Amino acid sequence: MTRTEEVRAEVVRHHQVIEQWLAGRASRESFGRFAAAHAPGFTMVAPDGRLLSRGDVLAEVESAYGVRPDARLEIRAVAVVITSPGLVVARYEEWQDDEGRLATVVLQDGPAGWRWLHLHETRCDDTEPGS
Repeated sequence: MTRTEEVRAEVVRHHQVIEQWLAGRASRESFGRFAAAHAPGFTMVAPDGRLLSRGDVLAEVESAYGVRPDARLEIRAVAVVITSPGLVVARYEEWQDDEGRLATVVLQDGPAGWRWLHLHETRCDDTEPGS
């Protein structure tokens, strides 16, 4: 498996948990694994420009259990920007219905698996993959 394929698998896996959580079909254990994937110092820049801590993000996701029974998340155009031993910077598109986000993520690859260190999301207006 190439590095890009490994990163794509992690990003898709991570968002499948979110999708299942929003739809109210995820187990409590899956949320625990989702939370554990975020490093203690995890930060996120939301599409509206807010800087969120790990606690902020986990609280927002946890409170959204079952709020979108028809939730569908699609990951497109995953690309590794740069990689070094133990770290990867990648970008991808996340689509929910007709709303897209272009994301840049910093991931740490370690013995316990992938850890999310930072995520920056910006809204996409295009509906074409990779635009």
